[in-house]
Amino acid sequence: MRRSIIACLLVLLAAQPAAAADPELEPGRLVRLPDGRKLNFRCTGSGAPTVVLEGGYGANSLAWEPVRRLVQGKLRVCSYDRAGYGFSTPGPLPRDGASIARDLDQGLRAARIGGPFILVGHSAGALYVRSFYARRPRDVAGMVLVDPSVEYQDRRFAAAFGPGAGGLQPLRDRAARCLGAAETRLLPSTEPSLERCTPKPNANLSEAVNAARLAASLEPGTWRTQVSELETLLTSTSDQIAAGPQSYGALPLIVLTADGTYAAAPEPARAALGTLWYGLHRELARRSSAGESRLVAGSSHLMTRDKPAVIADAILEIAAKTKSAKVN
Repeated sequence: MRRSIIACLLVLLAAQPAAAADPELEPGRLVRLPDGRKLNFRCTGSGAPTVVLEGGYGANSLAWEPVRRLVQGKLRVCSYDRAGYGFSTPGPLPRDGASIARDLDQGLRAARIGGPFILVGHSAGALYVRSFYARRPRDVAGMVLVDPSVEYQDRRFAAAFGPGAGGLQPLRDRAARCLGAAETRLLPSTEPSLERCTPKPNANLSEAVNAARLAASLEPGTWRTQVSELETLLTSTSDQIAAGPQSYGALPLIVLTADGTYAAAPEPARAALGTLWYGLHRELARRSSAGESRLVAGSSHLMTRDKPAVIADAILEIAAKTKSAKVN
């Protein structure tokens, strides 16, 4: 019932002339999955391979807009809202790598978006595209992993820095508090532990967009999705990756590491954390004989915002390698 009310609100807001063209108020293309749920895809450009963009925790398709704009002139590029994000229907729990990869697989087929694909995953999204690769390895022409999460990374951090280091429990606990408040209709709230559950109005956005963002944050389904993704990322999702391909053969692969992911940590831990993080990414790049690991200067973990051109260049480089391989 609440979702239908919010949908009506979004329709009314989208009808305002000043905001009608804003992508935050309108889906791209909604495709129906076999179980009746819908996924929202935003595809632009033309040319092969098709680039598929998978966002990190809490990110919908629009997080990729800076990258998509840079790539669409040369390749077909698609971002999408995972189940429970943006305009996509929430999915059954758990929301782990296998379920997310299955949704993406079915969504691409329903939308008649064929391979070969260049898979691009940011943060947690890197584990999800690797899950997709395990489903359809013959359709994947290359991958770009952007400051990627790595399976069981919490164990590696805990071994180096002690129990709890590198874990997701604080994020999970916050999302669980937001879920409880959303279910009991206590949002928005000025309670310090709940203030961050709802976005503050952004002066750079229209009133309609701010209202739509607030409406999404009030939905329990939003928080159920996020809690489940956090609970499974370093457990069942990592188990699934560990049970899948451990070698990517000669697949073109570029792993990008942000040099500022741990910039807020105090020294000397900052340097040690950065070294471990880059080391995990170098190990990941070695899964392919054609893999490369690159440190990106001047970027926080949100590389999609800070260095979209670096990501776009890596995508186009992978595309050039796939075309060269066909010629040869």
